[in-house]
Amino acid sequence: MQGYITKGIGGFYYVKTADGVLECKAKGVFRKQRITPLAGDEVTVETENGGCVISAIAPRRNVFVRPPIANLDVLFVVASTTQPVPSTLVLDKLTAIAVDKGVRPVLVCTKGDLAASDFLQKAYEKSTLPFIRVDYATGAGLEEIKGRIAGNLCAFCGNSGVGKSTLLNALLPELERQTGEISQKLGRGRHTTREVTIFEAFGGRIADTPGFASLDTGKACYIPKENLALAFPEFGPYLGQCRFTGCAHRGEKGCAVTQAVQSGALSPSRYASYAAMYDEVKDIKEWELPRG
Repeated sequence: MQGYITKGIGGFYYVKTADGVLECKAKGVFRKQRITPLAGDEVTVETENGGCVISAIAPRRNVFVRPPIANLDVLFVVASTTQPVPSTLVLDKLTAIAVDKGVRPVLVCTKGDLAASDFLQKAYEKSTLPFIRVDYATGAGLEEIKGRIAGNLCAFCGNSGVGKSTLLNALLPELERQTGEISQKLGRGRHTTREVTIFEAFGGRIADTPGFASLDTGKACYIPKENLALAFPEFGPYLGQCRFTGCAHRGEKGCAVTQAVQSGALSPSRYASYAAMYDEVKDIKEWELPRG
């Protein structure tokens, strides 16, 4: 029987199949192979000793370590306009990681009623990333989000306190999700979700995740310096146009990317994020990379 894992907890995995959700254990072979089944995995279920077991896991299109999930199609990167104050570097790391893993990132700006979101929209207007502005009073932006969920496995991420729970409540009021209060002292929220759970909605699937509280491109979310420019899709037309082969786009003469920034064709804040991320990974050797 075929299905996908909706949730894993305490060594049990809940698999959605044509016959409903089955509680399963994983075969011991996965442990020997050091493979951990993840929410989003497409699996084969068999009956063994009166119970259900996962006997096979289909090849994964992508894997995220934090939160642990496989086969994402769309990543909604949620940004608040205030409290916590948005960091374009954090947003750009999240979108770059998504692109590098073959996931479509979509920026969602919340809390537009608390502060103007124009500066965020301006930072991304020259990128190829979709930008959705949500207004809970009018419902603006919610239908566009629903349309992008259809037919896809999606997750919502962003720093704690940006309003992921509030956004999901607005999309699906029946969920009655707990929304965490903002910690005034820390300027961020408290996690309100403990494990990844996938549910169906709007013709697609949504992964309710603990989110990305922090990122480190040198570890679980490492993007090699050779691939980093490709994770900024708007750089595409300029790649290969530089004077020197192997240009790092970090101040070299005749660099088409930096010239595009200077001419206003590319966003200065996006390029600043690229530069910061490049400097983080430029000296990392292949043998220093995490394994597994």
